[in-house]
Amino acid sequence: MTLLGAIGAMNLGRLVYCALSLVVCFLGLAGLYLQLNVQFIGFVQVLVYVGAVAILVMFAMLLTKNADAERQNEESKGFVIGAGVAGLVFIVFAAAILKSATRGQLANSGAEAPVKQIGMALMETYVIPLEALALLLTAALIGAVVVAQYTGKGTRRRN
Repeated sequence: MTLLGAIGAMNLGRLVYCALSLVVCFLGLAGLYLQLNVQFIGFVQVLVYVGAVAILVMFAMLLTKNADAERQNEESKGFVIGAGVAGLVFIVFAAAILKSATRGQLANSGAEAPVKQIGMALMETYVIPLEALALLLTAALIGAVVVAQYTGKGTRRRN
């Protein structure tokens, strides 16, 4: 699901479809986190990336002009070079992982932090930074709407 979402985000023709494929990719990553038994990171992935970032991207695209153009992400002239660099990076990372001294060892099961304890810390100890972040995201959304209302010549766009 993660790979198909990422491939769709890169290859689909319309930006709206690319953004929706990115949401599928984010959900797949959350599923991987849940399978790795890190529930908090999986839930944060859904709340922050799917619930906030992806929605902001969709709003920004839909509020700007040319969001419904037929074909927007044409293939780059440097596609072959980019694919070669990506392949080279993959080979280097795979070699480093395969030659790692810690490969095959069990992960250190250190201190656990259940979701309930993390939630209580967020609502008691870190409530002010959490609310500041909520205000920042709200201000970013309002700013995106204001920017989308104006055309390049300083006049408001009429819908």
